[in-house]
This record gives sequence, structure tokens and C-alpha cells, in this order.
Amino acid sequence: MNPRLRAVFCDHLSIMRGKYLPASKIGDNNTRFCRSTFGVHYDKDLLPAPGSMMMEGLPDMELRWRGDDIRDSWEADTRIVIGDLYDTNGTPLPVCPRGALKRAVADWQARGLTPKVGIELEAFAFVHGADGRLVPYDSFGGVVYGTGAFTDPRGFNDAIWEVADALGFRLEMITAEYDSPQFEYTLTFDDAVQAIDDIVLFRQLAREVALGEGVILSFMPKPIVEAGGSGMHVNFSFTGTNGENTLSDGGQSGPDHLNDLARGCVAGLLHHHKGLAGLIAPSGNSYDRLQPGSLSGHWQNWGGDHRNVTIRVSSEGGPKARLEHRTADAAANPYTAVAAILQAARLGVENGYELQPKETGDGFERTDATVGVAPDLATAITDLAADTALSAAVGQDLVDNHVFMKTAEVEKTAMLAPEALRDFYIPYL
Repeated sequence: MNPRLRAVFCDHLSIMRGKYLPASKIGDNNTRFCRSTFGVHYDKDLLPAPGSMMMEGLPDMELRWRGDDIRDSWEADTRIVIGDLYDTNGTPLPVCPRGALKRAVADWQARGLTPKVGIELEAFAFVHGADGRLVPYDSFGGVVYGTGAFTDPRGFNDAIWEVADALGFRLEMITAEYDSPQFEYTLTFDDAVQAIDDIVLFRQLAREVALGEGVILSFMPKPIVEAGGSGMHVNFSFTGTNGENTLSDGGQSGPDHLNDLARGCVAGLLHHHKGLAGLIAPSGNSYDRLQPGSLSGHWQNWGGDHRNVTIRVSSEGGPKARLEHRTADAAANPYTAVAAILQAARLGVENGYELQPKETGDGFERTDATVGVAPDLATAITDLAADTALSAAVGQDLVDNHVFMKTAEVEKTAMLAPEALRDFYIPYL
């Protein structure tokens, strides 16, 4: 049997959408979708969002891919590919998240630097109870950094590892997180677009393989009220024209040895802290996670090996020098989130923002920071709209679509109790 092709893209809600195409179509390198997909909400409501052209006849958009990007899939007799979105005139679609990341990479490459990215994903596992309702997966011996059968009695993470490894995903780690049944998944560093292609495909693979084992794996920010939250930590660095890690000078590293590039990046991320949240923590549930003292990236602060700051400067130097941003969660489209973080960092370098002193508090009982992210999605969206420099850098059309859809989301979720809110998001996140 000739393998079919699953052609996919990750949309404005971080949902993977696509088509199955016959083998005879694989060489076409393109297929069409309705552009007004960018006006569809979680509850299937179709809205006239900017860029969706809902009121202009719901025209087509085109997904285009390179033949070299087609890869083996975890589904039998199927290959899979991620592409870029264009309008029917062949112009890149302004609301395409992958396009936004490519623009961010190009902006850095114009400075002679190539962004490298590594993503840490956290997720909770659920199963269906006897009454059909979702209940937390019974990892009755689960502990932070737990491994083995007591942490994962069904072995669904073993199944994820086996499939991912066979397909060439370069897993760096799977482990249990602090709140059982929570798990963390990390892939190795790569060029930014390749890294995010890998993470969105891995996330889909993990959810589908887990489902085959009877487990619903959710990357929702905080699906269990009494437990902690799940983040999407973005680690990044840059290579120069000679392949060197440009965040490191002379092997020195850490918060006391920031070079000009690192200082500018941290300053930019701090300067745009509140605006960033609306893009990288973009659900009503995100702000249940983003609380002070929760190791979640709430505060406008930075430091060294300190998990209660938002921007963590690695103590590893040389090739391993990197910055870690801890606010994002997987309700965000990973392409959009990384584009926004890279653009905020670039604005800091180019505009010479002043870098505030590093955090000296413990983050639980005392903090130097006095500014945090918004208390809710509605305010975060207002902060994003007010950050005109960040919006322009990421892409005004994409941000306008995002603000419209998230404003609608505030209205849709305003009266939902925690369990109903979870059910609103969990099929998609």
C-alpha cells in the first residue's frame, strides 16, 4: 500500500488541523483549506475575526510544504508534513503562526545570529472513570522525578518513547513532575523552526499514542484545581557565523557574567513582560497557573539557577549557555510563543532597554519584583494590545486576530466553574 499523506498546520488556538491525502497527491506539495478556520473557536463557533475573511465569502488559503519535510508518521501507512499558509495569490498568510516564527528567525539572522530553541512541555494524564467522566490517571506511587511502574502503571510513557524514538524525535527526557499524575517531555535543542515543528508533532504523537493506551494526555495549563500548573518553558540561545554560542563569552556564564547580547535579551523580555503574557499564556485557565510563588513565570524578574524567576540564566557556559523563559503554557501556539519571545528579546537588544537588577528574593516569602502578569485573560489581552512595539514585531495581523478570538474566549468562559472550564479546553489542549 502506498502511504497516504497527513498534511497539517497548527492554528491560532494551538490545535493541529489537516487533511489526509492519497499518495498520488504527495508530489503536489500543496492543498487548500478554508481561511475562516482562523475564526473558529474551541466550541466550534465561527466568528468574523480579523484575517479570517468570514464576511468576505470564507475563501480558501493554501498550505504549502517542501518534499524534504515529509516524514514518517506514527500512524500506519501514513506520512506527515507541516507546511506554511498562503493566500490564493501566493502571498504568505499574515495570521500564519509558523510564518511569524520564520519572520522572527529572519530578523535575528539579519543580525548574523541564528536562534536555537529547546522546549520543555508539561502535561497531566487522565482516564475515563466508571461514569465516563475524566479522572486523574492513577499513578499511585508518582513523585517528582519518578520513573518506573509506580509512576506510570500502564506504561503509556514507554509507548510514547518507543514510537518517538523510532521516528527520529530526539528525546532528551521524560519524567514525572511535581504534581501526580503530571509528566514532563523535553526534546533536544535545534534551529528554531525545526525545534517547533518537532515539538508540535511530538505533542500530537504523545496525545494520540497515550489515547491508544486509554490515557487522555492534557497540556492544559491547570486542569486540576488543587494541583500545580503545566508550563511550556522556552530555552533559547544563538549561534554566530562561526557556529559559536554567542550568549557565552570566554567560557564564563551565569547571571554575573552576562554579555551585551544576553543583557539585551533579558531586558527586552522584562520590558515586554505584561504584553507577552497575552500571547504566550492565552487561555482563561492560564492565569490560574500564573500565580506568585508557583514557579510559573508570574513576576517581571530574572536570575540565575532560580526556579521562582521568569527568566532563568543557565549557569552552564560555552556551547550550553542559554536563557529560559518560564511564563508560556501549551495553550499558546508554540510557533507564536517562540516568535514572541524571540522578538521581545530582539527589541531589548536593538532598543537598549535598561536591565533591572537580578532577583534576590526566594520567590515564596519575599521578592524584589513588584510587577507581575495580569490577573486574568481579559487584562492580559488589554496589555498585549497596548504593547504596540511587540505587536508590530510579531505581526499586527496575527495579534489582531488573537486579541479578537481571546476577547471572545473571555466571554465564553466567564461563568464556567473549574470542571466545566476544564471540559471546555481539554479535548484540544
